Amino acid sequence: MSGRVEGKVAFITGAARGQGRSHAVRLAQEGADVIAIDVCKAVGGSEGIPPATPEDLAETADLVKGLGRRIVTAEVDVRDLEALQSAVDSGVEQLGRLDIIVANAGIGLGGATLDQTSEEDWDAVIDINLSGVWKSVKAVVPHLLSGGHGGSIILTSSVGGLKALANTGHYIAAKHGVVGLMRTFAVELGEHSIRVNSVHPTNCNTPMFMNESTMKMFRPDLENPGPEDLVAPARLMHILPVGWVEAVDISNAVLFLASDESRYITGLPMTVDAGSTLK
Repeated sequence: MSGRVEGKVAFITGAARGQGRSHAVRLAQEGADVIAIDVCKAVGGSEGIPPATPEDLAETADLVKGLGRRIVTAEVDVRDLEALQSAVDSGVEQLGRLDIIVANAGIGLGGATLDQTSEEDWDAVIDINLSGVWKSVKAVVPHLLSGGHGGSIILTSSVGGLKALANTGHYIAAKHGVVGLMRTFAVELGEHSIRVNSVHPTNCNTPMFMNESTMKMFRPDLENPGPEDLVAPARLMHILPVGWVEAVDISNAVLFLASDESRYITGLPMTVDAGSTLK
């Protein structure tokens, strides 16, 4: 099967690398043109995780163009509604329409209990991982409504949006909130044939997980833990015998939810979690 989103245009946040880049490439492989944004710099609360760069976003663009698809990029912070609206407006003007939204941008950090979490870290995670998702969807809905041909909105949550994990309470709260956004948008937009669903990845082999901060959180007993030291504790989170999944595994779920194969699916929290939510 090919061309599953042929002729459609997808707007993807956090597209410079990791899951966002993977989503852009996977949708382009199946025929979509792309509007790709990323902040491309360090943001408050994400210390310990190397930031995406303008060069990363340019590489995403090259990968999409290499598949024969069009792409429009912009450096945008999802906390900035006006900048989001400008990027979407420009992308739609250049590419002609909008059909798919993947609100993927987010930060991940932890290590403190909720009572010890700083106000700065709390505000950064909630502003980016929850309010940023709301603003990303708010910026695109007018285009979906004016297009008159429905659409598919996919919000990136987490296994942490369906269950609690210690020492990441601000992240857990934000990702649970994304589920609330998803369900409410699904109810409010359904009459316009706009479907809204969420994806819930477990650990994923991207820079947000494979970094020094995460490794030290998983292995505080080691002075300089590496990826190999993550395997055993990460596997304990899952039913299937793996420590993490790959970005393309999430992208395949995004593609399904973006395509007409899921034309009657809305309000669904789809897990790609190796069984983590069963534990």
